[in-house]
Amino acid sequence: MERLEKLRASLSAGTIDRREFLRRASAVGVGAMAMSMLSREAAAATPKKGGVLRMGLAGGNTNDSLDPGTLSDTFAMNISQQTRNRLTEIAPDGELVGELAETFEGSDGAKVWTFELRKGVEFHNGKTLDAEDVVYSINHHRGPDTSSAATGMTDPIADLKADGKHTVVFTLTGGNADFAFGMSDYHFPIVPAGTTGTDWQKSIGTGAFTLDSFEPGVRTVTKRNPNYWKDGRGHFDGVESLNINDVSARTNAIKTGQIHVMNRCDMKTVHLLEKDANISVHNVPGMKHITMPMHTDKHPFSNNELRLALKHAINREHLVDTIVRGYGQPGNDHPVASIQRYHHGEDIPVRQYDPDRAKYHLKRADVGKKFTLQVSDAAFQGAVDMAVLFKEHAQACGIEIDLVRAPADGYWSDVWLVEPWCVSFWSGRPTEDWIFSLGYAAGANWNASHWDNERFNQLLILGRAELDQAKRREIYVEMQRLCRDDGGHIIPMFLNHIFAVHPTVTTGSQIAGNFELDGNMNAERWWFDS
Repeated sequence: MERLEKLRASLSAGTIDRREFLRRASAVGVGAMAMSMLSREAAAATPKKGGVLRMGLAGGNTNDSLDPGTLSDTFAMNISQQTRNRLTEIAPDGELVGELAETFEGSDGAKVWTFELRKGVEFHNGKTLDAEDVVYSINHHRGPDTSSAATGMTDPIADLKADGKHTVVFTLTGGNADFAFGMSDYHFPIVPAGTTGTDWQKSIGTGAFTLDSFEPGVRTVTKRNPNYWKDGRGHFDGVESLNINDVSARTNAIKTGQIHVMNRCDMKTVHLLEKDANISVHNVPGMKHITMPMHTDKHPFSNNELRLALKHAINREHLVDTIVRGYGQPGNDHPVASIQRYHHGEDIPVRQYDPDRAKYHLKRADVGKKFTLQVSDAAFQGAVDMAVLFKEHAQACGIEIDLVRAPADGYWSDVWLVEPWCVSFWSGRPTEDWIFSLGYAAGANWNASHWDNERFNQLLILGRAELDQAKRREIYVEMQRLCRDDGGHIIPMFLNHIFAVHPTVTTGSQIAGNFELDGNMNAERWWFDS
């Protein structure tokens, strides 16, 4: 039955045709009449070409760039995903598949990785993809002169070279069992060799859509790539993406039919959208989580007793129930989601709201009782309300939090990574090594708390190279414990991806949860049913 469901999903997604569906169904013992019925059912959802998809997206600002090293939120990320491909892709079922790489394989204890490229793939400018393009694209994130936020992921690359026109070989400083997963990251699209300067804003790639216009933080238009190499993908004639950071404006736009898709529904009113027959609301579990990073190298947050006091002074269950209306789970001050392979499970208890414990650590810290927290709903819809509740929770612990409401526009450039304590969020990453390397390793560009824990950094290297699954779990559980008890992030909750679409939009039988909007691949994977 499981194999049959996968076949039906493949037919619906357009990755196999009706003839192939019937052949495979026959092979698993499905009768002729049942096959015919299933085929007609799935064919009714077969992707159709045409139409312009209009999206209202939060997560953009006027400082947005399409340089992949600078991508930080959904609006620009989604445009990049529309126009570019990477070596690998996270499929809707969470499995890793080749994208521009037809095959990939690790050797020498996962220290050497070889990627064989697909042949005949063309960039939007007519250039044929080759290995030198891959080398150039990844090297954009390497070396002392790069400004890329992904350097934490490329630092372990000791050597990168083309071996002929269609083979790329990575040699790492040590084994990395998850390296191929990392190549699916939105920071690593493949672009023509030589792309630089203003060329980044043209977003020339091999993706399903070509860029027609890009107004940072305002509006972007893309058009279908007539030479797209993926069968059964890229169905819309074009996509119009509007940056609408105000959730009320996004909600009104989808209710009145101005847009077909909105992300980040307002948790306060999502139940009303669910009752609207002209709107479909999707609730997809994922790895997105709320964080409040504290600069651990600056007073007063350099004091771990204060960090522990603040972590005990927040009522996580109350926030999940009140702010996200149950569309999430309490966090435990580390970034590993419960759906991930090496989540600690019952090995580490979830930290509870404990005013007495908070007061104990605050007294030991001896750094005062008043602290400033920067917040904006740009971080996530409901961030300000969450901060207000946190302030109330903390007051019962003898802690005064001074809330500074920052402007939404420019929040990611002027507040995040700049202010010593702020509200933020992460979309999460499919592997533990990936999220730890990007946001928690010493010196990583996106180490928002400036945390530097010697034991954690040692374990990061050990876990990356360990091939024994039981030993890897032990390592990653210890790393989660270190984040929880010593790290500079308060992580009060994980959020499901809640988005709404017009009923004429078909999303396919399964929606990826690695990022919002089907892994930000929605423009490529979805279609209009009429």
